Amino acid sequence: MFPTESLHGACLRRDAVRQIGETRVRTALADGTFRTPWPGVVVDPARAADPLTIVAAGLLAGGPGARVSGPTAAFLHGLGAAAPTPVDLVVPYGNKRPSRTGLVVHNGRDLVDDTVEIQGIPTLVLDRVLAGVLCRRPHQDALALVDQALAALPAEQRESFRATVHSRLRSRPDPRGTRVGARLLDLATGLAESPAESWMLWRIVDLGFPVPVVNHWVRDIGGRPRWRLDLSWPALRIAVEYDGHLAHLDRADVDELRVEALRRSGWIVVRVDVDDLRSTVRVQRELHEAFVTRGYAARGFTPGALRARRHRARIAG
Repeated sequence: MFPTESLHGACLRRDAVRQIGETRVRTALADGTFRTPWPGVVVDPARAADPLTIVAAGLLAGGPGARVSGPTAAFLHGLGAAAPTPVDLVVPYGNKRPSRTGLVVHNGRDLVDDTVEIQGIPTLVLDRVLAGVLCRRPHQDALALVDQALAALPAEQRESFRATVHSRLRSRPDPRGTRVGARLLDLATGLAESPAESWMLWRIVDLGFPVPVVNHWVRDIGGRPRWRLDLSWPALRIAVEYDGHLAHLDRADVDELRVEALRRSGWIVVRVDVDDLRSTVRVQRELHEAFVTRGYAARGFTPGALRARRHRARIAG
């Protein structure tokens, strides 16, 4: 019964009336055959939980000229490190549609040239999406999205794409957040194997520690790759290993042997899991102890110095 002319199971109420008549639309809304997530939009209940249906409904609610933006657009581009809801939209100046529960509406310029259609949904191009995310979204989510975007590209194209996003940051009409956004962009490598690794990278840098190397290979005496470390400072033989992503499931014994072998080889290994993403107190303490063991105390590497470094970085951003 749902109108055949719809966008992923969503359509404007007036279009539903045009196709099947006012009486049938009212009856369908009254008995739950149709749902209306936002004024003027109806969706097929059988598809109401489908992310594409939710995004399509949000786009229709955004009115003329609306484009999908933010993490929602990143999702349409194939990046899943941040939730696609609430639906994030950008609309031309003059469009007065307000934000609502589940729908975030921004105004923007130059939308036509920066639009690509993905599964029939007008969406901002990826470099503009990421520039906005880097300036306005939680830092760990922004870094994870950029890491995913870089990972999807051939290695030889990553620096060119990074430069394009940097150019977007420099040309933003609103400069707020662009400095920290540029730092986050430079942190991304495209080598993280899960969003959690990107999140942990940001937490470590935000705590004031030096930027670690991502996915460094430890080689045997013959120069053959033996172990790949999630995050590390090779010159200091300090490593951080994240045990929460899929690559570590069902292999706790193997991981334990690997860590012990690294420690016998002179590495200090700090192991982290999903709980450490919520609270970094233990990770900060163990990393601080590791750096002090390697002689960083003589260079002012104290908890107070870490806090001062972190404060300066935030002011700069």
